[in-house]
Amino acid sequence: MKRKLIVGGGVGVILLLLSIVVSLSIGTANLPIADIVGILGKHIPGVSSHIEMSWPQSSEQILNKVRIPRVLLGILVGASLSIAGAAFQGVLRNPLADPYSLGVSSGASVGAAILIYFGLQFAWFGQWSIPIVAFATGAISLFLVLKLALIDGKLKMETLILSGVVMQAFLGAFVSFLVSISNQVINEIIFWLMGSLALRGWSYVYMIMPYLAVGMIILMGYARSLNLLALGERQAAHLGVHVERTKLIVLTTATLITASAVSVAGVIGFVGLIVPHLIRLIVGPDYRLIIPLSAIGGGIYVLWADTIARTLLSPTEIPLGVITAFLGAPFFAYLLHKDKKTLRG
Repeated sequence: MKRKLIVGGGVGVILLLLSIVVSLSIGTANLPIADIVGILGKHIPGVSSHIEMSWPQSSEQILNKVRIPRVLLGILVGASLSIAGAAFQGVLRNPLADPYSLGVSSGASVGAAILIYFGLQFAWFGQWSIPIVAFATGAISLFLVLKLALIDGKLKMETLILSGVVMQAFLGAFVSFLVSISNQVINEIIFWLMGSLALRGWSYVYMIMPYLAVGMIILMGYARSLNLLALGERQAAHLGVHVERTKLIVLTTATLITASAVSVAGVIGFVGLIVPHLIRLIVGPDYRLIIPLSAIGGGIYVLWADTIARTLLSPTEIPLGVITAFLGAPFFAYLLHKDKKTLRG
């Protein structure tokens, strides 16, 4: 396991670093990779003193104020959605489960859409208004889904999924209603619902970082329990797993991580479904590997999706959720086709 983690993690980190450098160089103003490396090196203690500035000041401003925070935010959002997806798939024992299946994204969308519709997005907490309210409504959605799913004090997977579907449908209809009756802000609501990292500065990076860090620690602590849950709840209980507590903690943690990502970037689909599934195909079913490698893979996936979104039709920007859907939907269809062939065989 350790050898797989070292090799897989090493390859993933190298790919991530290369992706960061290339993504930073691409944009409306293309920057030489040598300048990117030099500017990044200036921020590394012990290295900065050996670097001679040979690039225009404007390049450094573009990187420090626009591209670096956006790239970091894309990595953090991708990592958050991916490890949340891995957690949902482990608890639900379904490799095609999705972090949005519990209605969290729709709950966060309701909060954001209400603020945008009534023009309150900067009235309460400034630029933090939408993330804070979206996070709160996403958490409320989780609470309602968990209450609906409880049967005799226990969480049943079948009722949990059905409760999530019901909540997702109801809240999605509410957001659609707001869109249908809005005139001036309809484009703003729709653009947020389709996901974007545009106009997101360092404050958003600092906001999502603690949720991802704490959530990662908690989920890694339950990786062994997720491995045992794959054997079935009864077998896991016999092996010492507190099944109900594990399900509640993992589901809550994964949902709050998802809510934090949705609150800063909008609704971005397929990341939490595709990336953990790919990682599982590569390294196997061990969640001690799947969770950390999903974080790296998710960061790379969203980073490149966002790079495509902001450069493909430049200067027009495509919503990030559109790109992830274009990339993820065909792969999901392939997985469904593969599963059908497996069942027939």
